[in-house]
Amino acid sequence: MTLNLEAVGLRHANGSTALREVSLRIAAGERVAIIGPSGAGKSSLLNLMATGLRPTAGVLEVLDSRPWQLSARQRQRLRARIGLVHQTPPLPPRQRVVTAVLAGRLGDWSLAKSLINLLHPLDVPGARAELAKLDLADKLFAQCQQLSGGQLQRVGIARVLYQRPELLLADEPVSAMDPVLADHTLGILCRHASEHGVTLVASLHAVELALAHFPRVIGLRAGQVVFDLPAGEVGSELLDALYANEQLASPPVPQPAAVPLVVQIPRC
Repeated sequence: MTLNLEAVGLRHANGSTALREVSLRIAAGERVAIIGPSGAGKSSLLNLMATGLRPTAGVLEVLDSRPWQLSARQRQRLRARIGLVHQTPPLPPRQRVVTAVLAGRLGDWSLAKSLINLLHPLDVPGARAELAKLDLADKLFAQCQQLSGGQLQRVGIARVLYQRPELLLADEPVSAMDPVLADHTLGILCRHASEHGVTLVASLHAVELALAHFPRVIGLRAGQVVFDLPAGEVGSELLDALYANEQLASPPVPQPAAVPLVVQIPRC
């Protein structure tokens, strides 16, 4: 079992509750999409799965380990087996793309090797191969600040593909891409997961992409699981309920008050 969550809750330091009683089991090699309205807790759930956040209630198991019962060193080794694609990749503006991609292996490299890689990229062919899959091979030696938002997201994906994690988590990985490119890029991620037996969990705003690329879809709202179903069973009624928002309902348009008609009679 890659992921096991039992009644997991997450409360942030400011007192707000992000997740409530979340129970999920995701097997090795599964491809799962998480959908839901803004503020539903999708990013918090992915960061918790990546061991970036510690649950405040319940039980979390990742790759057959309970992360918060491990030592700091053991937890770091566990994190090297997890790849996280951020919606906005944390890439320094002046960093070269080749260095950003090769940083995917930092969890496996010694400090000395990591420092050498900053000055002299250690695996240029490997970085180029991953970028080529995403049509970015020509940006190998460009600086990150020279790229568009969609190109930066693809660099972040190339970085995780180069990492070769066992668990791949993606938080809105194609939000800055046009629909055609987003569909193509998700296809690459899903194909990589299928070919390498990688467990893939992605949060997506675009419901049509979730239904097209992922066999299993989880609906999240207000920090709780609303449904967990095969994609083929997710219909319009479920989606309407998931995204319903009374606060966004159009208020009735006020009608102008009737103005009494005053007729001026000219004086003779």
